[in-house]
Amino acid sequence: MKINFLERSLVSEGTLVIGAFEGKKLQDVASEIDKKTDGVLTRSIAIKDFKGSKGEVLRFVAPHGLKISEVILLGLGKEKDITPLYLEELGATISAVLERCKDKTAYVNLPAITTKTINENLSIAHIASGALLRSWKFDKYHTKKKDSEKSRLQNLVFMSGSPKAAKSAFEPLNQVAEGVFLTRHVVSEPPNVIYPESLAKIAKDLKNVGVTVEVLNEAQMQKLGMNALLGVGQGSIRESQLVVLSWNGGKKSEAPLAIVGKGVTFDTGGISIKPAQDMDDMKYDMAGSGVVLGLMRALAGRKAKVNVVGVMGLVENMPSGSAQRPGDIVTSMSGQTIEVLNTDAEGRLVLADALWYTQKRFKPQVMIDLATLTGAIVISLGHEHAGLFSNNDQLATRLKDAGDATGEKVWRLPLGEFYDKDIDSGVADVKNIGSGRGAGSITAAQFLQRFVNNIPWAHLDIAGTAWDKKGRTLSVKGATAFGVRLLNKWIQTHYE
Repeated sequence: MKINFLERSLVSEGTLVIGAFEGKKLQDVASEIDKKTDGVLTRSIAIKDFKGSKGEVLRFVAPHGLKISEVILLGLGKEKDITPLYLEELGATISAVLERCKDKTAYVNLPAITTKTINENLSIAHIASGALLRSWKFDKYHTKKKDSEKSRLQNLVFMSGSPKAAKSAFEPLNQVAEGVFLTRHVVSEPPNVIYPESLAKIAKDLKNVGVTVEVLNEAQMQKLGMNALLGVGQGSIRESQLVVLSWNGGKKSEAPLAIVGKGVTFDTGGISIKPAQDMDDMKYDMAGSGVVLGLMRALAGRKAKVNVVGVMGLVENMPSGSAQRPGDIVTSMSGQTIEVLNTDAEGRLVLADALWYTQKRFKPQVMIDLATLTGAIVISLGHEHAGLFSNNDQLATRLKDAGDATGEKVWRLPLGEFYDKDIDSGVADVKNIGSGRGAGSITAAQFLQRFVNNIPWAHLDIAGTAWDKKGRTLSVKGATAFGVRLLNKWIQTHYE
């Protein structure tokens, strides 16, 4: 679906979306339509008891006197509640309502929406962004579709008093959406299509938007001593990879921000094999790396004035004669030895080496990792919040604020000495699981912290938010790309 912008007018084709605020009279084009049709809108509102609440929809075939095919009246809610996220959610509602649109073009002509910090064109841009985000679907492998499931909609046109200004305001949001879509795409692909080498190849395409891309193979990682990461992938016929993405949009003298992602392209659990039920979901165990990929695409696309390095640790965790065994001890790049008691607690092993490599090479001013790390976080927080762990209060607060602003919410959980002692090993420096089932997400985060040193760091456990089986406001069911917009907002607010 293409997004376009056009001078305000009463169009003479396609589907028209108009809006009304809660408790207010019809304005602008809605009022004009009501007059042209002898009060059809007013009567329809009364009959259907339309209140104008946020997201409320009243749709009807265009009455006599209008050349358009259908009119959709959207409730805009209360003006006092408007934020960028609120506007994006309105846009998502528009996109959802138009899913079965039979016109090639739909026009959105809403009354001017402004606040103290958001002008009319920025409001339109955010609504358009929300509509675009909600429109994405992964239907690559559907070879047949019922006519009832098809939408003819190709163009969504937003009416503005200043179309050029609206388009200009929309462009950086469009670039963020491109990053979101890249993440959703790679997370949605099946594991026979996305594996370490193929995902690394996709990452190389970011050179086209100005990102510097390096790929380390197994031999290079072996020389660096990345035995924790390599141990996870040693049972697979697929070669593990470490992808390094650099966007240098800031001052040369400025230390970068570092974003590190777990990229287990398929996780069987290894020798500690998972149950068969829902194992297919483990194709998205690389969602942390997917977020890194999409974020770097977004930053490069909008020419962010900041230095950021993204690191993707890519492995496939498979059982075989060469697979890592429970009881194995590996020496990580940091020199710390790790007792592997459960080969299904593999993501933390990948991140141990990726985090150490990142801080040692790039000396970032702050480091964040994202990972579908634990099932325990889903038990704790469900699918509404990602787990947030951090050694820095300011960083944690800023990430929470960015999450609230984008609807990608995080909830901070504790770290502490008691939890850290629980992963002490009797035969190595650390073991990769705690002593019992309790606090599994916390002990996993404590494990990661041992490979961070004193750098400001945060860990986002996105196991419950990377994939949604029901769908969210800004995404259909499936891959959400949770984290791309959150981190983009955090960077934009505090580092540009």
